[in-house]
Amino acid sequence: MSESAIVTDPGGPPDAARHRHRVLCSFVLLLLAALGVAAFSGSVGLSPSLLLGELPSTMDGYVWWQLRLPRLLAAVLIGAILAASGTAMQGLFRNPLADPTLLGIASGAGLAVSAWIVLLGGAGSAWGLYGQFVAGFLGALGITVLVFALGRRAQGGGTLTALLLTGLVLNTLASAAGGLLAFIANDEQLRQLSLWGMGTLAHSLWPGVVAALLVIPPTLILLLRSSHGLDLLQLGEFTAFGAGLDTARLRRGVIVATALGVGLSVALAGIIGFLGLLVPHTLRLWLGPGHRLLMPASMLGGALLLVVTDTLARTLASPAELPVGLLTSLVGGTYFLWLLLRRQIH
Repeated sequence: MSESAIVTDPGGPPDAARHRHRVLCSFVLLLLAALGVAAFSGSVGLSPSLLLGELPSTMDGYVWWQLRLPRLLAAVLIGAILAASGTAMQGLFRNPLADPTLLGIASGAGLAVSAWIVLLGGAGSAWGLYGQFVAGFLGALGITVLVFALGRRAQGGGTLTALLLTGLVLNTLASAAGGLLAFIANDEQLRQLSLWGMGTLAHSLWPGVVAALLVIPPTLILLLRSSHGLDLLQLGEFTAFGAGLDTARLRRGVIVATALGVGLSVALAGIIGFLGLLVPHTLRLWLGPGHRLLMPASMLGGALLLVVTDTLARTLASPAELPVGLLTSLVGGTYFLWLLLRRQIH
């Protein structure tokens, strides 16, 4: 039997296939239920008749079509890409604690958004929020290009270790530069930076969501197609190469897809902490390391978690709204603290 068959089991026994279908169907049902609850929850209660095509001439219609629906779509897309990127990064670096911010992608997007707001007057410009989206997107792409360029020149010639160390250095530099921009910002700019840095879906309007619909689904497909290669990579780079895997191509594809998806997500919603680490890490413990199941389950699980936490963010302090990034960090930090204590006890 070949090594690829041992790792990925493409066909799989009937029991394994049924298990995979049961798991994914369960996540789909849970996600639909969460979306149903989220659709009618918030400071403005909505009637179910809106879902049947009621004209958006009333205030309720406006809230549904122009505010809540794009926000729900953004939660699904952003949650899915953050969790899928975390899964891919954990598989690529063979580290169950890796996450999408490992290569400085989020910090690069954050630095670009900070520069847009503080240096270019984005907070008060006519272009406003849309310029913030573009800035975050370009910042994520820029940091990715730098990681590849500098990683190839570093000792190790573009290996995973060289890319990781380069990303960590650039992450530190970008965070420090962002701190300097926050230091020179005025009160209005500092407040905008603070709210964006805590993560929120409050600004998820149709122009940004349309951009997410154009970018995120193709990146999810690319990450899904990388599942076979990520499974082979768990045997080690030399073994995977001997089994016919182009490890350099896999590495480029995963990192670029992560940069595109996470960069746009950070630009749209700010820093949503722990989601890209919490979901794949937890599901890996439950479902095992096989990416053929883990990758789609993480996508659905990430979407589910963000929809639930965003619903809580809109309702716990209604009519005020909590930053969803704070809630995901609270849940993630509490979970990992519990996991650490549990392992120490046992």
